[in-house]
Amino acid sequence: MPHIDLKRALWIGALASIFALLLAACGRGESNVAAGNREAVMHYGNGTEPQALDPHVMTGSPDVNIAMAIFEALVTRHPDTMALVPGSAERWEISDDGKTYTFYINPKARWSNGDKLTAEDFAWSLRRSLHPDMGNQLAYVLFPIVGARDYASGKNQDPESLAITVLNELTLQIKLDNPDPYFLGTMSVYATYPVHRATLEAHGKATDRYTPWTKVENFVGNGPFTLHEWKLNRRLVVTRSETYWDKDKVELNAVVFHPVESETAEEKMFRAGQLHFTAQVPLSKIPAYKAMENSPYRQRKWQGTYFLQLNTNSPPLDNQLVRKALALATDRKKIINTVLRQTEIPNSVMVPAGTPEYRSPSSLAYDPERARALMAEAGYPDGAGWPGMEFIFNTSENHRKIAVVLQQMWKDELNIDITLANQEWKVFLDTLNEGDYDLSRMGWIADSLNPATFLNIFTTDNGINRTGFSNARYDEIMLELVPPTADQGERNALMQEAEAILLEAAPVIPLYTYNSKHLVQPSVKGATPNVLDIQNFKFISLNPDAPVWKDGEQ
Repeated sequence: MPHIDLKRALWIGALASIFALLLAACGRGESNVAAGNREAVMHYGNGTEPQALDPHVMTGSPDVNIAMAIFEALVTRHPDTMALVPGSAERWEISDDGKTYTFYINPKARWSNGDKLTAEDFAWSLRRSLHPDMGNQLAYVLFPIVGARDYASGKNQDPESLAITVLNELTLQIKLDNPDPYFLGTMSVYATYPVHRATLEAHGKATDRYTPWTKVENFVGNGPFTLHEWKLNRRLVVTRSETYWDKDKVELNAVVFHPVESETAEEKMFRAGQLHFTAQVPLSKIPAYKAMENSPYRQRKWQGTYFLQLNTNSPPLDNQLVRKALALATDRKKIINTVLRQTEIPNSVMVPAGTPEYRSPSSLAYDPERARALMAEAGYPDGAGWPGMEFIFNTSENHRKIAVVLQQMWKDELNIDITLANQEWKVFLDTLNEGDYDLSRMGWIADSLNPATFLNIFTTDNGINRTGFSNARYDEIMLELVPPTADQGERNALMQEAEAILLEAAPVIPLYTYNSKHLVQPSVKGATPNVLDIQNFKFISLNPDAPVWKDGEQ
């Protein structure tokens, strides 16, 4: 299609000009933000180097941030209201019984190479996402689909058993076992993103992980942006896609994702005008930012839980008494008030505090006297005979500070020693997936306000459950009883029973409900703080006339 090639050539030329201007601006001493405001190029602090760009492999927030720019689901969320709005589907219908969803693909939708986006692309991608060989840790979100659970577990190897049907080139139908009020939201998450079949198969089997199809020179996506440059541990650049169906409403020309693991370094970059948006903020700096007039600091309750995960197959954590003692010896309020400077919400349960229409059961709250009694019962009175334990965490000043406080807290209360080990994000995830750890920090962020989001991940075969926890009644509740239950009160009662089982077994020690915390330049429009802390780059723009926030001045 020559006209598409010509458009692409013109667009590449325009991009080359943009980046030439940015380089020239840097040569003049102009900041990233000043140049970016003028050229509509956003500089985004992304926390760390992404582990993967394959949406059926990724699990970390840095990966998902990028994926939201270069892929598009059937539906997406508006950042201001969190309302579900058309993505690659221009509309949808839900049957009266709530079990059949029909999606009508936008006829203008295209892949970044110009190919037409079809219902078959989504059907094939959903089957791939669920395929057991993919090892997709988020596949469980698709289990409401008829046949999905058996297919993902390998019990049924026929992809045609999945109730995912292509009615015609632009119409996709999905049938559920039971009505699910959260399913439409599920169809916005990255496990449902389409991938370009021909590109994947040109670089390996469809279910291969980490193949070269996500390299810049090979990549094909369907999002408002496409992959332009990826320099490991330096930057990843996405540029506005000229084939995107709604390209005229995309105001950014490019987004530069900066992998900056150090909160301190990232904050310095922001003050120097090198970032429009930070992934995090150093705890020590937050009080000063809060006290400023016209502060760039943005904080919002976030539907996520920060918790410790305990390897129940690793001594001494294979002993439930030890796990419960650690939970009871954890003073969450002290962590929040001292280390976290009251920027988070202490929470001793798995479901985030304040989740609408749900109240968690009682939990293992701070009780050091009972903790010492349980530790003695486990065979470690006043820490005698303690074999030691390692606590691993990914690179982050905040994670390290929390680990240090826990280390001292458990020493003071239980007279036990633990060692601390820092790992880079990719290594950290590999360590957890291999089960080669004792204790680690972890966070889980919801894609909806469904309490089940935080409980499903601890069923026996869930890929996110790296603790070894397995309970037949828990699995029965979350996999068999909750899905078909229409009455919200009854559904909540079942989930409360499951959460109580989880907390009593103590394979996890919840610490707090997150607040999102970012520094945002005044030029950034459309990046509204929201409870899911998602940024849909399609809706973001930069005001070229806005001042650069730098060193506390505007």
